[in-house]
Amino acid sequence: MAAQLAKLPAVERLSSACIRILGGNPGKFTLQGTNTYLVGTGPRRILIDTGEGRPAWLDSLRSTLEQENASIESALISHWHHDHVGGIKDLLELSPSTQIFKHKPAQDQSPISDGQVFRTQGATLTAHYTPGHTDDHMTFVLAEEDAMFTADNVLGHGTAVFEDLTAYLQSLGKMKSLFTSRAYPGHGPVLEDGPAKIAEYIGHRRQREEQVLKTLRSTNGNGDKPWTVMEIVRIIYSEVPEELHPAAAGGIVQILGKLRDEGRVAHDAGDTWRLARSHSL
Repeated sequence: MAAQLAKLPAVERLSSACIRILGGNPGKFTLQGTNTYLVGTGPRRILIDTGEGRPAWLDSLRSTLEQENASIESALISHWHHDHVGGIKDLLELSPSTQIFKHKPAQDQSPISDGQVFRTQGATLTAHYTPGHTDDHMTFVLAEEDAMFTADNVLGHGTAVFEDLTAYLQSLGKMKSLFTSRAYPGHGPVLEDGPAKIAEYIGHRRQREEQVLKTLRSTNGNGDKPWTVMEIVRIIYSEVPEELHPAAAGGIVQILGKLRDEGRVAHDAGDTWRLARSHSL
């Protein structure tokens, strides 16, 4: 997978009001590393996310602030995952006056609510509650560019994982209608047509649902055979390295859960799955 990823610099100006600073934590699931964004054009900026607390990120942030002759007024945290919140402690040591905002905040943090607006010179950010990847997930629309910081609901490479598929699909539909231009993702390069990528994500999730249903029907045509999650994964993700199958299994469980809630599949006591009888004919 790493060979397929575009090389991204540690620090890159993406527009007049947005500088991306990589978290210094490349990996199988973080891609080139967690994207953090310094937003605004004046002496007081807004930071989106903090990486996971790597010295390389802090060094990049410090040098960027010096070059920009700027400080960080506030930091907006997209969600609770460690690779987005792990640098908060280092940030506050560098900039003790920075106010940390997060939906479902921890102690000493301020809350972010759906529709809340954050302003600094050259940037107006509106927060939107978009759960799915996590239950506290927020995205931010930059009015001056009609662009969105999509965090981990939409990535610059590949597809995203999620905790709740139904909520995730609802959030993708909401996000698609909120902007018309770029997407600045939580990992990977900028997406020049963000809404088109979101539409692609929605289509991909629908396709995965159909693949699961097709697999459940595949043995004898009537869907009576019980399937384990990993048996389904091995069919659908046959071209994916087996080391990634456990991660894929989480998504399949979410799909099965959604289909069960819709009455389309049944979950047996032996932790196996099959088509619901009304859908197996």
